[in-house]
Amino acid sequence: MIEVQIETEGSLNRYKASNANGDSIILGNDGKSVGPMEAVLMALGGCSTIDIVIILEKMRQNVEHIEVTVKGERREEMPRIYTAIEAHYTLYGEIKETKAAQAIASSFEKYCSVSAIIEETASIKHSFEIKPARS
Repeated sequence: MIEVQIETEGSLNRYKASNANGDSIILGNDGKSVGPMEAVLMALGGCSTIDIVIILEKMRQNVEHIEVTVKGERREEMPRIYTAIEAHYTLYGEIKETKAAQAIASSFEKYCSVSAIIEETASIKHSFEIKPARS
């Protein structure tokens, strides 16, 4: 079982969310913290990125750096769930395009638990580009 703890952090509009290891993020609705729905996009990006890197390494691709931008559209009525999400990956290194496409597809189709949950209510599109290693 996974457990997290959430407690107020300075005000009733900011919350420290921590895992069992003591790692944490600050959540809130104060305009200065990560909003809970932003955290969902972060979780999707993090989950898929971890998968993609593991898969590409198993394919013996030289991934030196990865960046992902995740955008989401929410419906107007409550609850304001996501209806559409786009994730764009920028991969740096010596990576074959076919391998990158396969790794990303595998993450979304098989491995990423966060995307599996979100796909119940939102369409998810993904794209990528490959750039040379950063200097």
